[in-house]
Formats: sequence, C-alpha cells, structure tokens
Amino acid sequence: MVALLVLAQSQHARTAETHVRVNVFANPQNVALYAAREKGFFARRGIAVEIQFTPNSRAQRSGLVQGGFEIAQSAVDNAVALVEVEKADVIIVAGGSDGLNELMVRPEINSYADIRGRGVVVDQPDTAYALLLYKMLAVQGLHKGDYRIIPGGDCAARHAAVQPGRGAVAAMMNPPCNFIVRKEGFKSFGRPTDVVGPYLADGIWVMRPWAQRNADTLVRYLQAIVEGYRWSAEPANRAEAAAIVAKYLKVDADVAANSIEAGVGPKGGLAKDAHLDLAGFANTLRLRAEMMGGDRNADLHKYLDLTYYGRALDGR
Repeated sequence: MVALLVLAQSQHARTAETHVRVNVFANPQNVALYAAREKGFFARRGIAVEIQFTPNSRAQRSGLVQGGFEIAQSAVDNAVALVEVEKADVIIVAGGSDGLNELMVRPEINSYADIRGRGVVVDQPDTAYALLLYKMLAVQGLHKGDYRIIPGGDCAARHAAVQPGRGAVAAMMNPPCNFIVRKEGFKSFGRPTDVVGPYLADGIWVMRPWAQRNADTLVRYLQAIVEGYRWSAEPANRAEAAAIVAKYLKVDADVAANSIEAGVGPKGGLAKDAHLDLAGFANTLRLRAEMMGGDRNADLHKYLDLTYYGRALDGR
C-alpha cells in the first residue's frame, strides 16, 4: 500500500510539474495538438499543454529564442532561419504537413498578368510561404518589382489585407483562410506543391538545450501528437475533429469540416504520425537558397534531431 501511495504521489508530482507552452498559428494543421489536448492524450502522459497563438512568424521566432514558450509548430523554414541568420541552437524534431497552401486571388483577378503592379500579401517577406508565393509568380513571369509585397501576418491579418481598398489582390493561404475567402468569391490559382514538388512546410521545433534537459517530456509530447493525429484521421472521428477545430479557431462548421478534409482526408496534406519528409525538407532548403541565397545542397541533418521522434514511436 505504501509503495502504491508513493507511486501515485510521484505520478501526481510529474503531472503537476510538467507544464509545456506550445506556440502555433491559428490553423487546422494543428488538429493533432487540439485533439490531443481535448481528448486527454497529453494529460494521460502527465503533460499540461498551454496553447499560444502567434500573430506572425517574427513573433514566433523571437518568442522561442527568448523563452516565451518551449515548443513551436509552424513552418520549418523559420527554424532554418533561426539557425542560419540568428545563430540560434534550434532543432526540428518532427514533421507536420506540406502546408495545404493555395494561391488565392480576388474575384476580379483572372490571370497572373492581372497581378502585375498590384499588391500581394505575405506573413513576413522572408518566410516560407512568402518564398512559395514568389516562386509561383516567377514561374509565370512575374518577378520582384513587378508587384508590391505587403507584410500581413496570420490568417486574420492576410484576410483583412485582401479586402477591397486595401491594395492587395493575392495571398498564399491555407486552411481555414482559403476556405473563408472562397465563400467571398476568391479564386484559387493552384497549390505551390504543383510547382515545387514535395515540400515540408511545417513541423515541430525547439531549442536544443531545452530538448536535452527535457527529453522525456518531449518524447511524451510527441507520443500524444501522434495519437492526436491518428484519432483525427479516423473517419468515425472526423465530425468531432471538425467541431474541435471550430472551437479553437472560432470558424464556421463548414470551414472547419473542409479544413479537416484537407488535412486528414484521402488527399490530406498532414503528414501521417507527424513524420518528417526528408525529400520535402530538401526541397524546402533548395527553395530558400534559391530565393534568399545560400547552399542549395545544404546538409539536412544540420537542422534535425529525430531521435526524440524515434523514441516516441518506439514507446521509449
């Protein structure tokens, strides 16, 4: 009996002590995170998760380095930028998705030529999805200088920037934004993956020293994320998963349902079990080098540490 009491107290202490702050964009790509929190997958592993929504990539980059949170889940290009530009000791520990992005244009835009001389909205000018936008435009003969670049931020900010009279006519958008603007008559000019091929958009990244000090917590966190993905991907759970997304993002039910389908449906862009696509990541690095300068054949493993993910899958 005494041994059982000690064990229970130990487990309670671990639960009480393990508080993790996770910073994300308010989008349904993080359905595994939301589901793991709502369904108790984190709690079962002794983790209390606080979810923070970032207004833009710059705030997210700075927040991780300055200790505002422990885990970031968004474009891995940000992690690469922290390593290369800010010399921060950041590692990518798991994958996420191909971004589920589409180039969305205002109703009056009928061709790429119509974008010339107009404004395009990006999160930040030097971040992943901005680079995808530049590439899609370049393939169609539009280069920097042929259009104005308008820094926006998250989905809400980009949505506001493409409203009439705001100067922007196009933006790279993913769920829920692309489904929201469709209801307003916006058109899709296609997905960037049709242009660049396999692409690792987002993943999970942390400061290396934190990971080393909290390896067990990180492994348990990743286990809960994998379970959250598997639960969300089950067809029988799709309606509940959509309801969870609608709750977290405060979007209409149809937008949430479409977003879930885009993420975990038959052609979904979310990576199974948060697997990291090495070929897609190589493409991510090549595109960054092409657009921002640098080595087009950079060593992928410079930015990765998948040992925690491996332990999570092995149940260790």
